[in-house]
Amino acid sequence: MATLAFFAGLTSIVMYGAAGPTFKSALGLTGVQTGLLLSSPQVSQALLRIPFGAWVDEVGGKMPFLILLGSTAVGMAGIVTVLFFYHPAHFGPHLYGFLLGFGLIGGAGGATFSVGIPQTSYWFPKDQQGYALGVFAGGGNIGPGVINYLLPVGIGLWGLTTAYAGWLSFVLAVTVLYAVFGIDSYYFQLRADGVAPDSAHEISRELGQEVFPSGDTWESLRSSALNHRTWILVFLYSVSCGGGLMALTAWFPTYWKAFHFQQEGTLWLAGLAASIYTIYGSLIRIVGGSLSDRYGGEAVATASFCTMAAGAGILSVAATPLPAFFGMMVLGTGMGVANAAVFELVPLYVPDAVGGASGWIGGIGAGGTLVVLPLLGGFVDVYGRIGYARGFLLFVLLGLICAGVSYFRVPPVPETSPRSPSEQPAH
Repeated sequence: MATLAFFAGLTSIVMYGAAGPTFKSALGLTGVQTGLLLSSPQVSQALLRIPFGAWVDEVGGKMPFLILLGSTAVGMAGIVTVLFFYHPAHFGPHLYGFLLGFGLIGGAGGATFSVGIPQTSYWFPKDQQGYALGVFAGGGNIGPGVINYLLPVGIGLWGLTTAYAGWLSFVLAVTVLYAVFGIDSYYFQLRADGVAPDSAHEISRELGQEVFPSGDTWESLRSSALNHRTWILVFLYSVSCGGGLMALTAWFPTYWKAFHFQQEGTLWLAGLAASIYTIYGSLIRIVGGSLSDRYGGEAVATASFCTMAAGAGILSVAATPLPAFFGMMVLGTGMGVANAAVFELVPLYVPDAVGGASGWIGGIGAGGTLVVLPLLGGFVDVYGRIGYARGFLLFVLLGLICAGVSYFRVPPVPETSPRSPSEQPAH
C-alpha cells in the first residue's frame, strides 16, 4: 500500500507540468511566471520531506501519509474548482495567485517519499531491505511519468477540467484505500495500544520485526548538518535531482510542445516524450547504484555529471525532435546515475548520521527546482522561442561544476571504510 500511496502522492510534483503549455497560453504567462507555477508543488514537497520523515519515527507512517495525501487532494480540488468556474471563458492572469497557492498545497504529496521509506523498512527483515525499498522507490517514482503521458491524452479527449477531475478522483481513491488497508508496523500498533516502548520492542521482535525507529532522529539531523561533506552532497543532489530530474519532469512537456510540437493536437506527443524521460531517469538509477558499488561513488558521480553536461549541450543546439530526444536521453542518463552515486556516498561520508544526512540531501536537494525552473523560463523571456533550447546551457555549466566538485572537492574514501548493509540509504 505504501508504494501505491507514494505513486499517487508523487504525481503531484507535475501538477502543472503536463498541462504547462495550456496554462501558459491561457493565462498569458511569461517564461519566469511559468517556471514559478511549475515549481510551486515541488517547493512544498521539498520543505516537508525532512519534518515528516522525522515524524515517522515517532508516530509511524500511516498518519503522515494520510495528511500528505489529503493535502494533495485539497490542492487538486482547488484547481478543479477554479477550472470548473472560470475555464475557458474567464480564465486569466487574475487567477495566477490562486493556482500558485493550490500548487503549494497540493505538492505536499511528494513528501510521501520520506514517509514511505521508513514505513516500508519497518515491515521487512534486514536481508530484504534492498529489494523492498527498491520496489517502493522504483514503483512510486514512475508516477509523474505516467501522469505526464495520461494527462495530455485526457485533455485531448475530455478537456482540461475533466482531465484534472479524473486525476483528483484517482488521488482520492488511493487515499481511501490507504486509510482502510494501510497498517503501521507491529511496534507502532502496540505503542498506539498503550504498550511501553521496551515491551513493544520486545513483542514486535518476537513477531518478526527487525527494523525499529532509531529514537535519535533530530540528533542525527543536527550531527549531519555539522559535517561539511553533507552540504557537498546536498549541492550535488540539488543539481542531479531537484534542479535536474524533478525540474525537467515538469519542464519538458512545455519544452516539447512550445519548441518542437507546436501543431494543434500534439500535446500528447510532448507528454509522451516527457514521460519517457521521467521513467527512464528513474529506472537508470538502479544501474547507477550498481556502477557506484563497483567503481566507487566519486568516479561514477564525476563521469555522470560530465554525461549530463554532454546531453545538455546537445539539447542547447538541437533544432529538430530527433537530436533533441537523443540529447534528452543522454541528459537523463547522467542525472539518473548521478542521483544513485550521490546517495552511494552518504554512508561513507556521514557514517554516524546516515538518516539525518539523507534527510538534508533528499529534502533541501529536492528544492533545486525552485531556482532552475524560473531560470529556464527566463531564457525564454530573453531569447524568445530559441530560449527553450539555449536554457540547457545552464545544465552544461552546472554539470561541469558538479563534475569538478565530485573530482576535486570530494576526495575518494579508502576502500577500507566500513559499510554495513543497514547503512545503505535508498536511492
